Amino acid sequence: MKKLMLAASLLALSAAPVLADETIGLITKTETNPFFVKMREGAQAKAKELGVTLITAAGKYDGDNDGQVAAIENLIAAGAKGFAIVPSDSKAIVPTIQKARDAGLKVIVLDTPLDPMNAADATFATDNRKAGMLIGEWAKGTLGDKAKDARIVFLDLATNQPTVDFLRDQGFMQGFGIDVKDPNKIGDEDDPRICTHEISQGDQEKGRTAMENALQKCPDVNVVYTINEPAAAGAWEALKAVGKDDGSVLLVSIDGGCPGVKNVQAGTLGATSQQYPLKMAAMALEAIHTGKIPEIDPAVGFLDTGAQLITAKPVDGVPSISVEEGLKLCWG
Repeated sequence: MKKLMLAASLLALSAAPVLADETIGLITKTETNPFFVKMREGAQAKAKELGVTLITAAGKYDGDNDGQVAAIENLIAAGAKGFAIVPSDSKAIVPTIQKARDAGLKVIVLDTPLDPMNAADATFATDNRKAGMLIGEWAKGTLGDKAKDARIVFLDLATNQPTVDFLRDQGFMQGFGIDVKDPNKIGDEDDPRICTHEISQGDQEKGRTAMENALQKCPDVNVVYTINEPAAAGAWEALKAVGKDDGSVLLVSIDGGCPGVKNVQAGTLGATSQQYPLKMAAMALEAIHTGKIPEIDPAVGFLDTGAQLITAKPVDGVPSISVEEGLKLCWG
């Protein structure tokens, strides 16, 4: 029988008859975030190349752990060989992942490490702390002497602080020269330059609302860190609405998607750290299909799929690539 590809949303995901000799799943946080759209494209292309059935699923929103639990349960019932997952809750999903592994499924985590990381068979991810450090170093270098008096707003991901959230946030602080206290926790810092932390859920509209709230607390903001580029786009809308689109606020983010790189080109985003989600997903499907996981440095604990700073205004001592290079690479 000719092997088919199956792409199903969470609502459509069910224990339907398997359409090929081998089924592999991909579970992302949402269906709509461009980062996960690109990840899904990478998985679909690799599944076609390998001749396996791909079942995709996602939560209804970023943070929907229950939706991801249901997706895993359905993959177990469908007899999947394994799945790749971007967990919405790094801790709460662990028991269900263990259930899947106990049932013989290979589990590879993408982008957002579990807590503990070794709860999966492997993790393929951006070095999110490094990605945060790059934009922090760039912001500090761009401000120069003014960095010591900065007023910084953080648009973080979620109240439950998944690993990707605190790794990027704390990485930015380290790059900027802020004492992070506990490097795996957001909010225990006492640096007076931190004006506020707001929750964006990595979403453009919620990012705008979060920035509007931040402006009430911090009208003299001059640096904004955002968890991702959709949140950054929302933050820019809020800043523009109050006339702060005049270059007085440095806006930095992480993702490196094509729309985000174009915002760097346009000058609305000062710098971003580029990730490679298509590569993550393709490598995960290959590893699940073959049963061979690439060698991983035990000191790191995960396979680093790379991160590069993209800016039109390089800072000495901070490695970066040009906007033109970023546009060629965006989300490969």
